[in-house]
Amino acid sequence: MARKHAADLPLRLDNQLCFAVYSTAHAFNRVYKPLLDKLGLTYPQYLVMLVLWEQDGVAVKEIGERLYLDSGTLTPLLKRMEAAGLVNRTIDGREHRLALEARPLLPATAWLERYRSFWEARLDLLEDRIRTRARR
Repeated sequence: MARKHAADLPLRLDNQLCFAVYSTAHAFNRVYKPLLDKLGLTYPQYLVMLVLWEQDGVAVKEIGERLYLDSGTLTPLLKRMEAAGLVNRTIDGREHRLALEARPLLPATAWLERYRSFWEARLDLLEDRIRTRARR
């Protein structure tokens, strides 16, 4: 019986899609961390900000659903953002909604604009590589 080459083994780490996704996410976090540190934001807080930039006044429950975060993770994160003056919470019965506070976000807006073209160029290159490989 022929011995299988290590690259052919299904349980080899490099053959695991989940590891490729994990390592890619980890690489993105390493890039974002120093940039977000300058703004005093964590990556999950940044994601909340993106949700609120798309639509202000979103219910906390909707934010959790959109980001796949449970209330035990989301509540302390939002309380820190509220204490930092980044968001305002309004309460109507059991529904809590968040809105952005514009003044503290001016540096973030400038930062996002500066890096928008950087990321657009990188994503265009990635798209070109994927299309090239798909044609092979």
